[in-house]
Amino acid sequence: MKKMFTAERRQLIMELLKQEHRVTVKQLSKNLNVSEVTLRTDLNEMEKQGLLLRTHGGAILNETLNDEDSFLERSKKNIENKKTLSYKALDLIEEKSCILLDASTTVLELAKLLKHYDKKLTILTNGISSAIELKENPYLTVILIGGVLRAGSMALEGQIGTDVLDNINEIDLLFTSASGFTLESGLTDFNVYEVDLKSQMVQKSKKVIALLDHTKFGHNSIATFAKSSQIDLVITDQQPSEDIINQLKQLNIEVMY
Repeated sequence: MKKMFTAERRQLIMELLKQEHRVTVKQLSKNLNVSEVTLRTDLNEMEKQGLLLRTHGGAILNETLNDEDSFLERSKKNIENKKTLSYKALDLIEEKSCILLDASTTVLELAKLLKHYDKKLTILTNGISSAIELKENPYLTVILIGGVLRAGSMALEGQIGTDVLDNINEIDLLFTSASGFTLESGLTDFNVYEVDLKSQMVQKSKKVIALLDHTKFGHNSIATFAKSSQIDLVITDQQPSEDIINQLKQLNIEVMY
């Protein structure tokens, strides 16, 4: 059996938890062909990230975890904060730019503003909801990045999407959000398959702009899609601590709030 990366293994653990709501270390060891010692480490780390709750001999799904909500449910949360971030982001877009929008519910609010944009733009996105919002604007050329659509999501993900990006020469701005952000881990998300595509988005873009409400700071998820050194600008809804601002400046990350 091909050896899995840590992020892939933890993604599979999450998928089993979503199906069964509880797992045991012995069950996981049998299903994933991984040692119980390694799996205990996985579960302990995932509990620290708030992804699950440890039990004797296993774990249960953290039912309060926002990341496991459906796209529709997440789109309704912190809606005013998301709109505020999107208005700030809109000011950064210049006519005739080529921009990339991820499939997050935060960036969806930016797409809703661009729906009424009266200047020419080329927009790439893997977000089905964003593409639907943008499709009627005659000033916009909208390219939907293809891939696999999973249950509870409005994001296309996978190798097909990276193949499309390989054919794009230059992307001026990437607007993205994340499940969490720390200086050590950068931008992180809970779906390792979408993370692969978002990593490619980061690499293809001249400037990476992260739209993060204050609740995302200091939290980690399963996999990193952008290191702190790859981020150019963070737009947030509240002023971060002076310590965080100074550390961001040392990494040449601009902050808007």
